Amino acid sequence: MSLLEVDRINSYYGDSHVLFDVSLTVAEGEVVALLGRNGAGKTTTLKTIMGVLRAGSGSIRVAGRPIEALKPFEIARLGVQLVPEERRIFGSLTVAENLELAAITAEKPLSFERIYATFPRLGERRGSRGRNLSGGEQQMLAIARALIRDARIILLDEPFEGLAPLVVRDLVAVAGELAAQGRTIVIVEQNVVAALDLARRVYVLNNGHMVFEGTTKALLAEPAVMKNHLGV
Repeated sequence: MSLLEVDRINSYYGDSHVLFDVSLTVAEGEVVALLGRNGAGKTTTLKTIMGVLRAGSGSIRVAGRPIEALKPFEIARLGVQLVPEERRIFGSLTVAENLELAAITAEKPLSFERIYATFPRLGERRGSRGRNLSGGEQQMLAIARALIRDARIILLDEPFEGLAPLVVRDLVAVAGELAAQGRTIVIVEQNVVAALDLARRVYVLNNGHMVFEGTTKALLAEPAVMKNHLGV
């Protein structure tokens, strides 16, 4: 049984049908990339999994438990954490205060020592306010907030957007380390090269429809899919 199972979900924004029978599975400890052009439905899929957007039909299960009717905070308590594209850290709070706030409602939060061991730069900047961090540091903090809650599944939405190549390289390394520790990661990313460097399997969306499912190697062997749906 997969840790995360999404089965034929349909999602809507008002009267607009945006996801059409989307299905995917993710095994525990696996890194899966969800790719596609802008507007393909990638972020909508993550929001639907997280309960921010309620699925009109279909089912979503975490460790076999249906979650499609749960509220976001209830899904978060099951170990699912969304790191949104906007990061949404608190600019007026320090790094340590952002982490403390995230840990308050966690059943078994990780220690600050473990967080700073994973993100040494955050340890160095623990007294700095969120607004004074670089883009890469803010992204580290956004991921660290999910991690401190001992997230079982981390949903990453465009984590590399706008970041320098060296920062992206470091974040890919950290994500790989988290996966090696047993964390399950679903990554939505426009940086196809970075996403494929990290993920073991790939799903490709186009206009709300799943058009490819397979291993990273299988995707690289499909130049038509790469060109038509990813622009590569």
